[in-house]
Amino acid sequence: MESRIADLLKSIPIFEDLSDEELEAIGPLFTERKCKKGTILFFEGEPGDEFFIIKSGMVKIYRLDEFREIILSMFREGDFFGDMALFRQDMKRTATAEAMEATSLYVLSRSDFASFTETCPKILLVLLETLSERLHKANEQILSLTFLDVRTRIYKTLLRLAEEYGTPYQNRSVINVKLTHQQVAGMVGTVRESVTKAFLELQEEGIISVQNKYIMVKDMQKLRDKI
Repeated sequence: MESRIADLLKSIPIFEDLSDEELEAIGPLFTERKCKKGTILFFEGEPGDEFFIIKSGMVKIYRLDEFREIILSMFREGDFFGDMALFRQDMKRTATAEAMEATSLYVLSRSDFASFTETCPKILLVLLETLSERLHKANEQILSLTFLDVRTRIYKTLLRLAEEYGTPYQNRSVINVKLTHQQVAGMVGTVRESVTKAFLELQEEGIISVQNKYIMVKDMQKLRDKI
């Protein structure tokens, strides 16, 4: 088995407890797929039967609400998505997946996964636990969109991005993803102008700085205090 996919599998919660023999069995079932920036991996509503691991690059998961893009998640190297498709045949995709940059993926089909579970059923329990965790995060996002005002949603999204994608240094964190105001608006469920105004205020307060679409949270604690 290619060492790269082996290393990736060991770092992913679904596969980290598998033995070397089990990893050797499932590794060859993955196929590699490369795609350009802007490539749609799947559309909301279409049948899905593939699970994806990102080897390199970045993917966004989003839905369209009256032609407005609502970004649900962003995944990068070492992350995985499409796991719901492993459970049920002809499962409909609940969102659209698009490559945010040139991306290389490892892809596992549902049929190959089903065959593997016959010899390694324990992986199903781990997958259920992972799905439950993601469902919990989705519920938190729904609560935020329902009950928090726009500014608080922006602050909370920045803090989450800084924690998940940031390079921390003392009380600072640089978000290692290029983000436009429109993309942040898509995560928050608002319009670009609201994000631009909130960012300007945060910059005036010395809480963030923005350079070449990279956001630095200069004072994590002040940002937490504003939530």
